[in-house]
Amino acid sequence: MPVEPRRQAMMYERPRFLPGGDRALFIELGDTIDPELNRRVRRLLLTIQEAALPGLVEVVPAYRSLLVYYEPRQIRRRELRARLDDLIHESLTAELARPKVTEIPVAYGGEYGPDLGAVADHNRLSPEEVVRLHTGATYLIYMMGFIPGFAYLGGMSPRIATPRLPTPRTAIPAGSVGIAGSQTGIYPAESPAGWQVIGRTPVELFLPRRQPPALLQMGDYVRFVPVSDEEFHVIKKKVGQGTYKMEETPVTQEDESGGL
Repeated sequence: MPVEPRRQAMMYERPRFLPGGDRALFIELGDTIDPELNRRVRRLLLTIQEAALPGLVEVVPAYRSLLVYYEPRQIRRRELRARLDDLIHESLTAELARPKVTEIPVAYGGEYGPDLGAVADHNRLSPEEVVRLHTGATYLIYMMGFIPGFAYLGGMSPRIATPRLPTPRTAIPAGSVGIAGSQTGIYPAESPAGWQVIGRTPVELFLPRRQPPALLQMGDYVRFVPVSDEEFHVIKKKVGQGTYKMEETPVTQEDESGGL
């Protein structure tokens, strides 16, 4: 799902409710992909979770909306919508946890990033310039999805935006870092993929035995750090031994001013 070009945020004066089958409601808060709109989504998510509504099954947040699953035998749709209306108002003052920036080591090009040259050629840049631009941004995690642990990131330079592959690969290694349109992301597991693969991280992004299982979380930030082939293998060994320590730093105002 590629991110559309950034434009002025459009937040609806009144959120829109749409049916999601017979057991779910969509709540749309706006019509753009924007950091402030996404913060509203996260505030509403937190407020709904804390309310512990009867019959609530799950709340799935996205860029600009939430999908609320419920059990109709415990709460009627009309009642749920009324309760959610109240919570939308309450959520405007909800306090979010302070986000953090997680540094992800990445080996670029070669066997790790077979499409780095193609991305460079498409944008009339050198491979080194692509790496510099890719590692020069701090990326907001807008939402999680697609496969467990996959983070949808906003903040990539438009100068390295590149279309998807004409024919997707049947499988790419776990940790592959790719570009599709104006989006960049990391594949937590081996997977089919149509994204342009420019690098790979030795870090494990999803482990079922870990709490929480996903390394990255919605609302936090990611910064890519280039590493050599030798550093990649050293980190990979430490990850396997359970001794690798992720670098995490507090988010700055400069980090939060980006995000798309």
